[in-house]
Amino acid sequence: MCLVFVCDEEERVLGRQTAPGACPYCGGMVQAIDVESQWRFCFLPLCFKTKRKYYCTMCTRRLETNTM
Repeated sequence: MCLVFVCDEEERVLGRQTAPGACPYCGGMVQAIDVESQWRFCFLPLCFKTKRKYYCTMCTRRLETNTM
């Protein structure tokens, strides 16, 4: 008997905006990207999540936000 699990995560960019502030590493402009991720198990969608990620346009680093 063989048991195989097929899991997949697909990400799709919904939109891009310029964010206020500057990159702490190089001083470049910060870009906010809205991303929709979809988890699938055997081609059946399980979960949809929309996230906002921040990237520097010059050094292409992913930036973290400190929300307290």
